[in-house]
Amino acid sequence: MSTPGEGRAPVDVQSVVVMTIDQFAALAWQKMGLQPDFMSGQISQDLGQCKLAIDAAAALVPLIEASLDEGDRRQVQNLVRDLRINYMERAK
Repeated sequence: MSTPGEGRAPVDVQSVVVMTIDQFAALAWQKMGLQPDFMSGQISQDLGQCKLAIDAAAALVPLIEASLDEGDRRQVQNLVRDLRINYMERAK
């Protein structure tokens, strides 16, 4: 009989931060009205919620940037930039 967690690596906080950034980004795309809401399947726009998701993702990036390799760092920075650009286009 195995015990819970047997054979699994411990939770890595950096990985959780990266996953959280990805989740905030997914929410931002949804709240921009570019993707269906993952719970309801409906497309709707809420730019206030979108901005909050972008700001939350952007606030987490500096916590992990130093530990990322150049390619991953650029990818995370580009993600936040793309979110901001798309938000500004929709907020006009």
